[in-house]
Amino acid sequence: MIRATLIVLALVLALGACGDKTGQPNRPDTKAPDTASGVAAFETVRAVLQHPRCQNCHPAGDAPLQGDEGRVHQMNVLRGPEGRGMAGAECTTCHGPANPSSNYGLKIPPGVSEGWHMPKPEEKLVFVGVAPRALCEQVKDPARNGGKDMAALRKHLDTPLVLWGWSPGFGRAPVSTPYKTFIDAWELWAQAGTPCPE
Repeated sequence: MIRATLIVLALVLALGACGDKTGQPNRPDTKAPDTASGVAAFETVRAVLQHPRCQNCHPAGDAPLQGDEGRVHQMNVLRGPEGRGMAGAECTTCHGPANPSSNYGLKIPPGVSEGWHMPKPEEKLVFVGVAPRALCEQVKDPARNGGKDMAALRKHLDTPLVLWGWSPGFGRAPVSTPYKTFIDAWELWAQAGTPCPE
């Protein structure tokens, strides 16, 4: 009985050692998504980035935008040297740590726990009016995206400010693409090697 158990154990260990060099068991090759799939996935990513909930904080100028129509922010609000507004008119002066209750009405500024802000002036990462290929190239370029590689960009997509786009508070339309669909598209695009449209 002991001998039979040892033989079975030896067979199990031998089979386990038959994986590839990384210690992973042998599996059929799983190919990375092709370029066409990656480009199609980026179209979903682009639609989210250029939704008003995202692009209003990624304008070409130094004034954030407001509303679904992307009008220039009232009260002469400006980006400021750190992307958090000018001295005495920081974003958090009006934007609190959470969305206010609907009891306050439609015109109350939304809020988020990490503090409202825009990209810094030297790394604006403009989404408004940028063609798909240019947007794609800009997003993945650390020299133009705040020094982020793909892993850091993916982590950024889980921050409270980004997630706010899907829960923007009373009277504001959320990003129309479901968050999971967006993340799945982002990851497919990344796995395909971040190809850009023509």
